[in-house]
Parts: sequence; C-alpha cells; structure tokens
Amino acid sequence: MVETFERDLERGKIHEIYVLNEIKKKYNQAYIIDGYCKEYDIYIPELKFGVEVKADEKSKETGNIVIEIESNNKLSALTTTKAKYWVIYDGREYNWFLTKNIKKCIEENNLRYAEFVAKGDTKSKKAYLINKTLLYQYKEL
Repeated sequence: MVETFERDLERGKIHEIYVLNEIKKKYNQAYIIDGYCKEYDIYIPELKFGVEVKADEKSKETGNIVIEIESNNKLSALTTTKAKYWVIYDGREYNWFLTKNIKKCIEENNLRYAEFVAKGDTKSKKAYLINKTLLYQYKEL
C-alpha cells in the first residue's frame, strides 16, 4: 500500500513538472509548492493564483474522471482547493478547467458523490465520478 502511494506520488510529480514547464513558457516565475499543500500544486506569482494538477489515467478504461472531495473523513481536493485552475491528465492529454467550472458541472447536472476505498488505500474517500464527455464540456483550454 505504501508502494502504491509512493508510486502515485512520484507519478504526480512528473505531471506537476510537465504542467509547470508549460506554464513557465509564458510565466517564468511560476513554481511548484514544496511539500504538502492542499490549496494548489503550482503558484504563478505574475497572475497571483495557483494551479492544481491531477492525473486519472484509469479514466481511459472507466470513462470517468474522479474528483475527490473527502479522504479519511477530512475535506480534501475540490472542497479545500484555492486553485483557480485544475489541470487533469487523463492518460492521453492535459485538460484545463477553471475550478469553478468543475463545481458548476457538478451543480448543473445534480451529480452525487460516491464513497469507496480506492485500490491500494485503507481509508475511504468521497469523490464524484464524472463522465469525461460531460466534464469536458466545461473545459477551459
């Protein structure tokens, strides 16, 4: 289980670095937040906002993007983020969303979250399983 967490963390860092490098093409002061930060992963000083980076490669098989809201009975991810944008890697491409548009998708479509223990985890989480076709209607870029 620790192996899965560490592997996922390492994979997540790779995606953060990729997104950071794309942002730095235009905003060279952008940087990754060191350590754990539940508000966002990357900060862009020139624009004064953060970017959250997520990866859901399993969505290639499931057709759904997982948007977490609670983990181990603590608010997380979408409920604690202060990021203006979320970038979600779906195994094929990086998809940019205004955070408020992800929330808008959930609200406008009366989506309900699921509660489950993810493979490799021991604690339950709550998350929206949003069909990619639906969520991608709310994409920014």
